[in-house]
Amino acid sequence: MSDSLKNRSVNEAGTITPRPVRPALRELLAGMAEGCTDCGLCLEECGFLEKCGTPGEIARRYDPASKESRVLPFECSLCSLCDAVCPVGMSPRTLFLEMRRESVDRGNGSFPEHDDLLAYESQGMSRWFTWYGLPEGCRTVFFPGCALPGTRPERTRELFETLREGDPSLGIVLDCCGRISHDLGREVAFAAMFLEMRGWLLAHGVREVLVACPNCHDMFRKYGGDLAVRTVYEVLPVGDKPAGSGCGDVIIHDPCGIRFHEAAQDAVRRLIAGAGVRSADMEHARERTMCCGNGAGVDCLSPDLSGRWSGRVAAEIGKRTVVTYCAGCANRLGDRSPAVHLLDVLREPEPALAGKSRVAKAPFTYWNRLRLKSRFRKELPVAASRERTFRAAPEKKGGWALRLLILAALVGAIAAVRLTGATRYLDQDALRGLIAGYGMLAPVLYMLIYTLAPTLLLPGLPLTIAGGILFGPFWGVVYTITGATAGACFAFLVARYLARDWVEKKLKSPRWRRLDEGVERHGWKVVAFTRLIPLFPFNLLNYAFGLTKIRFWPYAVTTFLCMLPACIAYIVFSSSLLDLIRGKVSAGLLIGIGLIVLVSLIPLFWRRWRAGRGGEDPL
Repeated sequence: MSDSLKNRSVNEAGTITPRPVRPALRELLAGMAEGCTDCGLCLEECGFLEKCGTPGEIARRYDPASKESRVLPFECSLCSLCDAVCPVGMSPRTLFLEMRRESVDRGNGSFPEHDDLLAYESQGMSRWFTWYGLPEGCRTVFFPGCALPGTRPERTRELFETLREGDPSLGIVLDCCGRISHDLGREVAFAAMFLEMRGWLLAHGVREVLVACPNCHDMFRKYGGDLAVRTVYEVLPVGDKPAGSGCGDVIIHDPCGIRFHEAAQDAVRRLIAGAGVRSADMEHARERTMCCGNGAGVDCLSPDLSGRWSGRVAAEIGKRTVVTYCAGCANRLGDRSPAVHLLDVLREPEPALAGKSRVAKAPFTYWNRLRLKSRFRKELPVAASRERTFRAAPEKKGGWALRLLILAALVGAIAAVRLTGATRYLDQDALRGLIAGYGMLAPVLYMLIYTLAPTLLLPGLPLTIAGGILFGPFWGVVYTITGATAGACFAFLVARYLARDWVEKKLKSPRWRRLDEGVERHGWKVVAFTRLIPLFPFNLLNYAFGLTKIRFWPYAVTTFLCMLPACIAYIVFSSSLLDLIRGKVSAGLLIGIGLIVLVSLIPLFWRRWRAGRGGEDPL
């Protein structure tokens, strides 16, 4: 079905009519359009509303089929600060969440920038990372969430043991609350997973959930039904050190997921004071706290807006150490200010405030979660337990059949090579001698194929590897960079002069809009940046530049120069690949591997250099 028909329906008379807006959204739009006074208080607090207008203005111009309405709600962090400051009690957050759901219902709510977030959530809900352990008589469980067990597994285990001292029948649930799907508007998937979890816990006698993550608290508070929810900070024992006897002063950041939960906010301040640490509130604290910039996937889709929030929080923190009680906030704020998690301060205040707490980062966070699960399974005596196998949607069938088919094809190809005597062409010199017999036809054909590949959206890496094998390290580089540059230029010209409408339909994501804005500000530097730092799919990038205002020759020259390092690395590596298959490790192979490693580290070097200079990406 075409995009133009997705949002329409056919009535009895055969007339195509626009698809109606969801009733819940229609009601919210009408209420916001009428109730919002356009006073502008929320605009002063929020970069998103400052950019897009008051909630009332947004509601009045909303058109679910427009390009703006597809993207706009996904640029709101859903932090609820607008709800907190509204003088007439409106809830813009509820409206923007419902707009996200509308976009998903219409098939317009999927963005590739969110793929990693959804994969992270899916893994957190899989049987590999989940485990429910309920001791005899268990009525309360500890739900640590996703981030804390990965970044601080020992803190998670210590916290559980502390809680068990007050309740020996306390259970553990290692799972994900589904906040990512919820905030991305995937209402059906979220409801299926959360309600299945809730149903299992209630069926096994659980009546209360203790959470360490503010986002998990928000989900259980809204959708937990008969499950009561409290933060662990409300039940942890408070120390008795005199105020100021600790190792320094801190400023407190309240995560936006706990914005309207005063009991948790008060408990956190008592715990910090009990640890002997003096604390102060930020200018934006408690109900008026600001999002760290990590909320609702905005940092993936609109990093400029996300960075604006982070910058405002960092400005309020200044040079002080900030304590927060969300692992995600601690990670995000730590990019700009000394940031620590409350649990680190409570356990080891001096190392924590000195910035010496051990905090894991991906991919080690996944390993930590698996180890923690294994440890709980071994040490906790349980009467009921499970790994979660339930999925919100049916698993795709045929995955194993496809793998077996590929394996059979590979085995068949190897057998055919051996039976036909073609193994003699695994000799590098023999193979290149065969290619040389075709004269200039072979390299011309190779470069022609490489020129057409980007236009047809075919992957270039297999062709690059073939170029190294067939033509060697020198001519392989010459032919490959020539073909790759010609292909990038051809796709550029197709987008600019022949298929502009088709390309624009392909490039719906906001990041392509940022590319256009970046080219307008920085010109060829954006071409260089995107060729060296792989933020965008290579083939679509060629088309996207054709829609920008950059002139052809600066684009072509910059493309050639900035693709050359990776081309040299892969050609040098692949030119010795047949030797490796035959069991020989050559100097060229080792040099190629080293060059590939260096090219792969360019993004890391760039980020460190940018952080040292306090600069930002050109996108």
